[in-house]
Amino acid sequence: MSKMHMIVVGLDGSEASAKALRFALEEARSHGAEVKAVKAWNVPPLAYGAAWSVPIDPDDYAKIAQTELDKSLADAGAANSGVTVTPVLREGQPAHILCAEARGADLLVVGSRGLGGFRGLLLGSVSQQCANHAPCPVVIIPHDRAEAAEEPQ
Repeated sequence: MSKMHMIVVGLDGSEASAKALRFALEEARSHGAEVKAVKAWNVPPLAYGAAWSVPIDPDDYAKIAQTELDKSLADAGAANSGVTVTPVLREGQPAHILCAEARGADLLVVGSRGLGGFRGLLLGSVSQQCANHAPCPVVIIPHDRAEAAEEPQ
């Protein structure tokens, strides 16, 4: 097997993405690779459609996303993992951002189910889009069957 250089992992704050990050860190440690930890964010369309009296500041969403990214990395112990981890925060649709960041990578790792609202799906829409469009091999980390049984359908 040839040496890996870069593993990209998608983070969204879900348990599935936490498992994806742990997997990516372990693979990187095993193969001498670096990890690019990617968090995509955007302002929800409903925020613009609401008749709010408070103006929407996209910087607020970016700050929240940065906090979530930092927390995900801290919870996984990335700083002490022995792996070089580059955090990436980008505005846009998650699947598009992940596929763009995965150009030149050896592997893209995502969780099978993130924080989207389609609980009955076996694969989340982002993981499915990544599987179909990524420029490199994709690993989709499954969610636990026990967790799936507890989810309302």
